[in-house]
Order: sequence, then C-alpha cells, then structure tokens
Amino acid sequence: MEYVIPCPPQASLSVVGTESRFPIRRVFCVGRNYAAHAREMGKDPEREPPFFFTKPADAVIESPCTVPYPPLTKDLHHEMELVVAIGKGGADIPRDAVMDHIWGAAVGIDLTRRDLQAEAKKMGRPWDWGKAFDLSAPMSPIVPIQQVTSLETGRIWLAVNGEVRQDADIADMIWSVRDHVAYLSQSMTLVPGDLVMTGTPAGVAAVTPGDVMTGGVDGIGTLDVTIGPRNAV
Repeated sequence: MEYVIPCPPQASLSVVGTESRFPIRRVFCVGRNYAAHAREMGKDPEREPPFFFTKPADAVIESPCTVPYPPLTKDLHHEMELVVAIGKGGADIPRDAVMDHIWGAAVGIDLTRRDLQAEAKKMGRPWDWGKAFDLSAPMSPIVPIQQVTSLETGRIWLAVNGEVRQDADIADMIWSVRDHVAYLSQSMTLVPGDLVMTGTPAGVAAVTPGDVMTGGVDGIGTLDVTIGPRNAV
C-alpha cells in the first residue's frame, strides 16, 4: 500500500529482559479510581461507576526520560499509576476472564495540565486539552504478566526530588483491574496493544522545570522522569 505522506512511527515500549517491544494502539485512563484521590478532587468515591478518558499512543515516552514543561499551563501535575497492557482482544469480557487478556504491566505517570482540566470541567468540555498533550504519559518498560507478582496488591508511590508525595497500595483501588477492564470492554472492543492506566492515589501536586520524579509499583517496576524547560511550541 502506498501512503500519501510518511506513516508516523509506531509507538511502543520495551519489554523487560528482551530486545522486543510492545506496540501501543490506544491508551485508556481510569478517572478517580482511588477513594482518597477522589476526595481530594472534591468528589464522592462511592457514587459513580468507573469512567475513562484517553491519551494518544504517541503521548507515551519511555523512562528514563526528560519531558519538556508543556505549553499553555502554569499548573502541571503528576499522577502515578499502574498500567496494564492488553495482549488478547475482546468485547464484553467477563470479570473472571480479564487476566487471560492481559499481556503485561508497567508503571506510568498521567501528566495533567490541571488548570486546563479545571477550566474544561467548569465549562462542561472534554478533558483532552488537559490530559492528551505531547509526552503526557511517561512509562516504564513492560513486564510480561508471568513475571508480575500481583495486580491486586503492592505499594504504589511517587517522589519529587526525593520527597515522597504519593504513597498507597493498589489494593486501595475502588475498581480493581478485573473490574474496570471488564467494564471498559462493555463499551468498545479491546485489541492487542491497548494500554489501560488504572488511576492514581492521593497526593497529586504540581511539578516545575528541573524537578525529578521517581516512583513505581512493587513487583512491577520503577521510572525516572525529569521535567525539562518550558516547551513554547
């Protein structure tokens, strides 16, 4: 097939312990999936089913990395998350079958232009401007599921310049990995290459140029992300 312009590069992440890479198709993000974070954002964690927003595949950048401070914002926030990678597609996946569809796991940061997101919420607009910008999803390499200790329990944490800001356990998720992947598959067919960012615990806060973020999920991986100078583009 001949294309009228060059095809964009395939977004991907390296696979731990191999020379292979995991191709990325879509990135789904679960909103407000930890009760304490929902409360710090002024919401009631007991009342709503899981909901999702998306980031483009090329928003993913592999750790260790430097992410330029993005344009249009004065309030860039970190949100540390467990990430699961879909290796087997399907729709209406039963909760008990979800693990058969997961190829592996990683850790990632949902970088958020909080001021733009807040303005979108206020005006009843989509969150894309605050969430789906360039390089807004730094992630660790993917660990094959056979090497993952657990997707149900384990410390999740993030530090900025050595100071811990987010510190919880993935067991604190309102909706487990099985729950929200099954729920997501009721809305659309999941395909190999899809990533699901599973929400962030409390402690989200702003970062500025020069800040170094480190974090991870026990038994899965760690990452190291530096915020670079402001990107004027």
